[in-house]
Amino acid sequence: MTPISPANPLTSQGAQALLAMLPARVEVKRGMSERELDHVEGRWEFRFAPEHRMLLAAGLPVGSSWPDWRDGEPEDLAERLAWPVDGVLFDVEHNGFWHPDWEPRPTASREALEMARTYLADVPVMVPIHSHRYLLGDPDRIGTPVLSMYQTDIIYYGTDLVDYFRHEFGGPVRTPEDHQHAAIPFWSYFLD
Repeated sequence: MTPISPANPLTSQGAQALLAMLPARVEVKRGMSERELDHVEGRWEFRFAPEHRMLLAAGLPVGSSWPDWRDGEPEDLAERLAWPVDGVLFDVEHNGFWHPDWEPRPTASREALEMARTYLADVPVMVPIHSHRYLLGDPDRIGTPVLSMYQTDIIYYGTDLVDYFRHEFGGPVRTPEDHQHAAIPFWSYFLD
């Protein structure tokens, strides 16, 4: 399968092929309807990337590592959505992290944390796919990388959703020369 792009969006058949890569122990429930997807976006105030939306329409993987967008506990979904920002805040508070584009760091830890929280309120939303793997929540961008996010230890885990599934679930991987990553505002800082 070629990289996801505006000229090559993920199709329903492509999404089914990705779901077929999942191990037998992963339950895949009926895909989500447009109405259900719209409800999730409205409830949680983000938008799925087009390829993520297509995947969830084809089938909804569920289990402890998967966000259950249909029947999941609200607290679990809230924690998963907050994970990327909470991880940065943890490193601000406990490990001295400070983004170079922010104003100078206040000396008081509490003030630094509040200032960081203000900056982080405006960063792009990262939406959980599986475990601590995230995809940019932007309905206008196709083919952004999947990131593995653990505090400020953030790495590429796939050039796009297809590449991620291949890496995570054992499909054929692209050659290194195919690995071009689209930039994600704010979050790409951690990848350079």
